[in-house]
Amino acid sequence: MSEAAIRPGVHASALLAPLDPLLRAWLPRQRWFAGKGRPVTALEAVSVTELLPRSSPSGLLHLLLRVRQPMVPPQDAGLDGSHPERPTDCYQLLLGVRRTLPPHLAPAMIGHVTEGPLTGHTVYDALHDPRLTGLLLERLRIPGRHGVLRFERDMGVEIPSGLTPRLLTSEQSNSSLVYGDTFILKLFRRVVPGLNPDLELPLRLAAEGCARVPAPTAWFLADLDAGASAPEESCGLGVLQPYLAGAEDGWELALRMRDKGESFTGEARALGRATAEVHAALAA
Repeated sequence: MSEAAIRPGVHASALLAPLDPLLRAWLPRQRWFAGKGRPVTALEAVSVTELLPRSSPSGLLHLLLRVRQPMVPPQDAGLDGSHPERPTDCYQLLLGVRRTLPPHLAPAMIGHVTEGPLTGHTVYDALHDPRLTGLLLERLRIPGRHGVLRFERDMGVEIPSGLTPRLLTSEQSNSSLVYGDTFILKLFRRVVPGLNPDLELPLRLAAEGCARVPAPTAWFLADLDAGASAPEESCGLGVLQPYLAGAEDGWELALRMRDKGESFTGEARALGRATAEVHAALAA
């Protein structure tokens, strides 16, 4: 697997085939997976990019996968046992690859590979591995391309190297990593063509000079082949922004102050002003 990026085809199929049963079992158990309660009927590689060779102590694979599922759970199928398929979803996965998985990474294990290019290796969720998530930050520090992946950044903002990563576990639909309480990287799990609003809106607000939302420091996308007669399409994959360590959820703050019998009036006015500034910047 010497190619940095493996387009869908023979190599991608050879890589994905032995991973298929492992990923079919693992995906529905993830909190960010939208198709819970329905079996995965097929997986299709959109792109496979080797960010770190498997010849290293731990390899890193970036995958975009189309996932097929029925519209309804098996118990709700029609009398003839049939059930229509829902439109496919595309998911972003970052897989670690090791011959031996250390005990602290055991909870992240996806499974052991017994055939194909990864025979004898264990694959796992790379976001639990500080070495690999540290590598991802290093990649974001350097603009450029890596296979189908395109990394961009605001060169006016310093991104120090060596920041300690930690995975947040509270998000439901995406995955986020905090680096040294300095930056937060949001990785979009379900990927659609175009810029994700979590990237597009902060970029627009930053361009308008609105400081109410942290400006993107770095981000990355996938430039995918849409077909022989169609232009290449880009998909937003993740955005790195300053981490606001002391930030609080407005709703939770309001409930807490209510429970204490304290007035939320001042905070509500401040929240209203901030919201108005954001809307004014977007309308500019």
